[in-house]
Amino acid sequence: MTWNVWWRFGDWTRREDAIVATITAEQPDVVCLQETWSWRDDAHSDGSGEHQAHRLAEHLGWYGAVNEPLWFGERAFSNAVLSRWPLDRVLDDTLPRSDGSAGYRRVIGVRVHTPWGRWPIMATHLDHFFDGSKGRELHARRLLELVTELRGEPKDDLPVILGADLNAVPDSDEVRLLTGRRAGGPPGVILHDVWEQVGDGPGVTWRRDNPHVATSSWPNRRIDYIMVSWPRQRPVGNPERAWLAGTEPVDVNGETIWASDHAAVMAELSTPVATEGTDTQTS
Repeated sequence: MTWNVWWRFGDWTRREDAIVATITAEQPDVVCLQETWSWRDDAHSDGSGEHQAHRLAEHLGWYGAVNEPLWFGERAFSNAVLSRWPLDRVLDDTLPRSDGSAGYRRVIGVRVHTPWGRWPIMATHLDHFFDGSKGRELHARRLLELVTELRGEPKDDLPVILGADLNAVPDSDEVRLLTGRRAGGPPGVILHDVWEQVGDGPGVTWRRDNPHVATSSWPNRRIDYIMVSWPRQRPVGNPERAWLAGTEPVDVNGETIWASDHAAVMAELSTPVATEGTDTQTS
């Protein structure tokens, strides 16, 4: 699963219950999160703060990792990865900006201790401005460079899975760069867009029917993605199925709550040999 969970906007405490309920109902193995909140106040004398990702992991009984927040006073946006299996944070990087400075957009990379080995997972969130394609291209190029660092030997090791709010539609220059439809990325690596391969319908994640999006200037876009690095050992990492979650309100103590302003993307991917006599299974 990948999901932008809308920071502390709206009725965030009840939304958090709806987020937990949605993840529990879908039962993913790994969740990439964007716009999780980090918060620090007088109660956090060491300055470390509280992280929503850790709260969610505790609710689920899972493991979690969050990037080092870039604090704006007492608050921060963060990316995170949750998993039913233990994980190690191995990458935490700032994505570049078009003016040459280090921005506040970050990417987190972990290795999840799956039954098939330590699987590399990345989560990120790109700039949201409509006219920010140039900056997102820089982000995309850097993401591909980080994939080459994290993936190991492409023909033998597990592929990188990226869960991201790219804030860009599939035919944008930045997404086309990630998927190899235009030149400019490092050689020998692209990302496959899972929804494009096995999703049913347009896969809209920024949806007009969500009341939090009702006044958006540009609703009904597919801007959230699960991607898998290529080349890879076939058929490991090949998508089997993709669908959306969080497209309806959730009942929380008798009240219906929309968990986020985004829908979540779900996918099943082929895994390596798990039992004798089988070639792959999905997870």
